[in-house]
Amino acid sequence: MRYACSLVALAAALAAANAVAQDPAANRRAALARAAQAQPADPNANLGAVPVAQTSGQGGSLTGPLTQLDISVDLMMAVGASSARDGVIGELQGGAHDPRKRGFTLQQAEVQMNGAVDPWFRGQFVLVTSLDADEGETIVEVEEAWLTTQQLPANMQLKAGHYLTDFGRLNQIHPHAWDYQDQPVVMTRFFGADGLRAPGARLSWLAPTRTYFEALIGVQNANGETLQSFLANDEVYEERAVGGRFLDEEARDVRSLGDVLWHARLATATDFTPAHTLGGGVSAAFGPNATGVGADTVIYGADFMYRWRAIDNRRGYPFFKLQGEVMARAFDAAAQVDDNSGSPVDLPSDTLDDWGAYLYAVYGFDVGWAVGLRGEVCSGAGASYLGAGAFDRADDPWRADRTRISPMLSYQTSEYSRVRLQYNWDDSDHLDDVAHSVWLGFEILIGPHQPHSY
Repeated sequence: MRYACSLVALAAALAAANAVAQDPAANRRAALARAAQAQPADPNANLGAVPVAQTSGQGGSLTGPLTQLDISVDLMMAVGASSARDGVIGELQGGAHDPRKRGFTLQQAEVQMNGAVDPWFRGQFVLVTSLDADEGETIVEVEEAWLTTQQLPANMQLKAGHYLTDFGRLNQIHPHAWDYQDQPVVMTRFFGADGLRAPGARLSWLAPTRTYFEALIGVQNANGETLQSFLANDEVYEERAVGGRFLDEEARDVRSLGDVLWHARLATATDFTPAHTLGGGVSAAFGPNATGVGADTVIYGADFMYRWRAIDNRRGYPFFKLQGEVMARAFDAAAQVDDNSGSPVDLPSDTLDDWGAYLYAVYGFDVGWAVGLRGEVCSGAGASYLGAGAFDRADDPWRADRTRISPMLSYQTSEYSRVRLQYNWDDSDHLDDVAHSVWLGFEILIGPHQPHSY
């Protein structure tokens, strides 16, 4: 068994070396992604990889380097209690993978497959299963399914398929790689329960410099349940319509390139000493929304991350990480009429402005142990429509002024399992009292997993 594992590791090393030689840009991306991890790569992390030999289409002879198909399973579950009722918890914990009720929540069971197609392409497929917090129904969805090129000139890379939009620091990161058990409030309000993602394509360019600098631009569909602030769908507008507005089916017709979602990002990072890393970026997304023909939404944001890790660390400890994001949204709500309130109510056109931010610190003080503290604020301008002729943003749970403070204690029993204890102090204008919630989360990873980038 020991020799078989060594052969698998050797095959993986040969594949990596070949990819490095063929694609320096991909090499730098991988190196920077590894450097971004709070824990160093586990030396046995590739033992679950399945080696695959490239063969020709004619005689089946070996024509390329050995590659590998990585298959992994990630399970996340939480148990907790709150001073708020379950119905209110669903508003406070608005992320689809957040702990969302008193008692137990299966946050997700994720199956991820990564592998090289040939020297030209790599691919990833992520299938996620969870349980509806209210009904207990099983939800199965394709979270991501995409390919990336490995051989484009001038340090360019094309990504195409169904993918999480490159916006900020957390949207494109899967929940199991977050430092906290729930997504920031501002992400829930702007991107919806499941993050901003859709079918599309994006082109990125990696600057040929020692300091990491990457620019990308992409285009995706603007409609669907994961496009909260854009063309969305009926279900989104029934559960959490932006500003209480109504969905206009005519506005959801795609007529031109102006009816899709455009996104762009600039990101940079540098190790200014062997122990200190600083990274930052700016992002923007623009597209139509579903309130009327010609109504648009713009979301923009800035982010940063600082990390210190002792040079003489043990398994990555001790370390300190400070991360934050600020986002703003301008939602152009078209003029509408509410015919469901006895007598018609005119909803004038208005630009609903919202903004939010989070800032958190995590300190790994001993091998496996870390403590953290996160603060969040959200606010905005422009009244929400509450029905029956009433307008008031303060009573809209998805736009009211809100502050959340969350201390956290984490323990990694190994590279493949983690336990987190988190407390949320929630003060929102739509609540009569401050809500107190405590969540104990468990996570295990089976098989190798791709590193996540900055």
